[in-house]
Amino acid sequence: MRNRELLMDRMQKLRGVCCVLLLLTSVGLMAQTPSPLTWEQVRQRFEQNNPTLLAGKLNIDESKAQEITAFLRPNPGLSLTVDGTQIAPRNGVWKPFAGTFEVPGISYLHERQHKRELRLESAKKGTVIAEWTQADLERNLLFSLRGAFVSTLQAKAVLQLAKDNLAYYDHVLDISSKRFKAGDIAQIDLDRLELQRVQYESDLQTAEVNLRTSKIALLMLLNDRTPIEQFDVSGTFDFSEQLLLRDDFRKIALDTRPDLKAAVEAVDKAQTDYKLAVANGSTDPTFGAWYTHNSSNNNPFATNTLGVSVGIPLRIFDRNQGEKLRTKLDITRNERLRDAAEAQVFNDVDSGYATLDSTIILLKPYKAKYLQQSVRVRDTVYYSYQRGAASLLDFLNAESDYRAVQLNYVNLIGSYLTAAAQLNLAVGREVIQ
Repeated sequence: MRNRELLMDRMQKLRGVCCVLLLLTSVGLMAQTPSPLTWEQVRQRFEQNNPTLLAGKLNIDESKAQEITAFLRPNPGLSLTVDGTQIAPRNGVWKPFAGTFEVPGISYLHERQHKRELRLESAKKGTVIAEWTQADLERNLLFSLRGAFVSTLQAKAVLQLAKDNLAYYDHVLDISSKRFKAGDIAQIDLDRLELQRVQYESDLQTAEVNLRTSKIALLMLLNDRTPIEQFDVSGTFDFSEQLLLRDDFRKIALDTRPDLKAAVEAVDKAQTDYKLAVANGSTDPTFGAWYTHNSSNNNPFATNTLGVSVGIPLRIFDRNQGEKLRTKLDITRNERLRDAAEAQVFNDVDSGYATLDSTIILLKPYKAKYLQQSVRVRDTVYYSYQRGAASLLDFLNAESDYRAVQLNYVNLIGSYLTAAAQLNLAVGREVIQ
């Protein structure tokens, strides 16, 4: 009796240890499985790790470095003249360095017409253009990122739908197998049902491949080496019937689009470059000064003398007229490019708005009627088929219609989110989440 009690006590302790180990294992597995990333988390990782975006930011730093070069002053010039050295003996005595004197001098080029300031202004506007260009690069890359994110959510929804369809069909097969054993249906009907399962298996495999492909594309944009099995995203996979007016999107786009802002700044920079070309056509004097330790002809006792000079180039030929003409034409060219960019903004907004509005029109009846109808028709026909009131063909058709309607709805949601991302790209910022 005592041995039995000891055995029961040891078994209880062993069970307790097993429970603790199982709990620790579960906690460890939960800690190793990262939580799905939301859109904001994906975007944050993208901004921190995408190599193309990081490389583009260096263009801004390079442009700022050019501002330093543009504002540099000319370096002064230093000269040293040696004169008075004898080249032949005098009175039989040769002292070559007896009468030698040195003339050190310094010169400086003075830039007129605010050349240096105009160079700095042009360089600063170049930096502004680089910043807007970088913003436009981020806008386009975010559209690709959003597309990959939406594609992953869509693939997850299609995969879940494929799993649900397969599970439901397996349930039908299980009941049909019992009915066959009971003699309620023929062998040919059971065979046709089992053959139809291949389609659902194919849907499941295709959905799994599409999900992995979408995750690979998303990981590439994030420059992330996380294994696919440990990477997941989460987000709202639905649509909103509310939509702003097209003119509202146009106004936001005109105020936001970075490529349009860059085009406007390019016109201002071209005007500054023209002013700089005109300024470069002006002559710049060179001021000089020197000192010598030598007697003056007017005053033999004045051995220390100073001198100054001013050198002015003779502007007989205007060697900058071609640059003036080029920069003046460049203003008109950039104005035309600005108009083209504005027209492109309207085109992008109108196209994106039309696509999104059309998708919403298609989605409304699905959500209001078709989804519920497909479920009701499938369940009703299956109920009738079980009781012999409907044929096998009727049931298979109802099941196929249900599958098509549900899949079309999921794909339309994906089309809506893609169109929303396209409209956000056209506007220049995320106005539709």
